[in-house]
Amino acid sequence: MGVQQESPSVALSTPVDGVEVLGALSPSRASDFMGCPLQYRFRMIDRLPEPSSPDAVRGTVVHKVLEDLFDLPAADRTPERAAGMVEPAWSALLEQTPELAEMFAAEGGPEITAWLTTCRTVLDRYFTLEDPRRLEPAERELYVEALLDSRLLLRGFVDRIDVAPDGALRVVDYKSGSSPSEMFEGKALFQMKFYALVIWRSRGVIPAMLQLVYLGNGEILRYVPDEADLLATERKVQAVWEAIRLAQESGDWRPNRSRLCSWCAHQALCPAFGGTPPPLPTPDDEPAAS
Repeated sequence: MGVQQESPSVALSTPVDGVEVLGALSPSRASDFMGCPLQYRFRMIDRLPEPSSPDAVRGTVVHKVLEDLFDLPAADRTPERAAGMVEPAWSALLEQTPELAEMFAAEGGPEITAWLTTCRTVLDRYFTLEDPRRLEPAERELYVEALLDSRLLLRGFVDRIDVAPDGALRVVDYKSGSSPSEMFEGKALFQMKFYALVIWRSRGVIPAMLQLVYLGNGEILRYVPDEADLLATERKVQAVWEAIRLAQESGDWRPNRSRLCSWCAHQALCPAFGGTPPPLPTPDDEPAAS
């Protein structure tokens, strides 16, 4: 969603009686490892801090406004009301994470008034894609989890679930950035298929529609999953977990150089850029993957 924090799923995760869980995995951490095992290590094993970016924090503020918008009576869910909710959402986030103010104090950082205007612009674009006055989501910012037969716990947060009169489920995720090219659509859909798998395994129902709402350029990506899709996703997730465990056992966390390296906060420590990673923590210090 934007600001990187320890997942509340640690506290929310329900106990699985009589079953020794192998570990836990979320779609974001699985994507990290698939993109670059070393980045996964830096985030999950070394727990290296990463600076917040204006784009990521904008995403957090926009998500909060869209979540709270549906607390209003349907007739009040207007662009004007959403715009008025931006500053309170930002103030609440700043109170929770005061260090975010450093983004605007740093030399070359964004100007706060102009940045808040970009948040409102993104929200205005949402109203060109959906009419929230005609929607009544069944769930918002929903924590979901499911235990696979392998004893791997899958978990994450779904932005929104809509339920049709016939009971069909639509899983919706907001993205404050622009839609990806066809080359990267599969990566975007992996997160949604992950959520669909968790819902299927926990509720016994395959979602009828997966919907990614891209607020950066005003596009919607829709996908209809089926059982074969979700079984393939389950195999993929299991393979990712096994690769993570192998890397933990061997200590071999290899970098994967790509265009995404431009956005990595840890280039100075990456061997692909001439850096040296810090020593690995001892096994007793390593947190469980999630």
